[in-house]
Amino acid sequence: MFKTFHLETHQRDEMIDITDQLASYLRDQGVKEGVMFVQSMHTTAGITINENADPDVKHDMLMRLDEVYPWEHPKYRHGEGNSASHLKTSTVGATQAILIHNGELVLGTWQGVYFCEFDGPRSRMYSAAIINNG
Repeated sequence: MFKTFHLETHQRDEMIDITDQLASYLRDQGVKEGVMFVQSMHTTAGITINENADPDVKHDMLMRLDEVYPWEHPKYRHGEGNSASHLKTSTVGATQAILIHNGELVLGTWQGVYFCEFDGPRSRMYSAAIINNG
């Protein structure tokens, strides 16, 4: 089971909660036990699982990533000028695996799944694949 999702981002750096979209897709597939893999289709946007209760966490994560990987750096050589976005994506990762149990994504009380934009705004895609274990 495989699906590609489309979304529009609105800022250069942002984290968009995609948990509900993934949960809805899972319900539509009727899978009770298994694993869902979620993958960004881009080298400048990633997927992560993190806190979904306090929006300050997203702010702090994006702020710290900017501090570690500033948008401009005198030693960056990549001609497109978006080296920071590639570094952020490699740090966050492009793929997450989420367990499925009793027809639900196995996430902690405060966890959500995020599409992480690091070179927006853009039209983006991410894909989900479900491995059904019964």
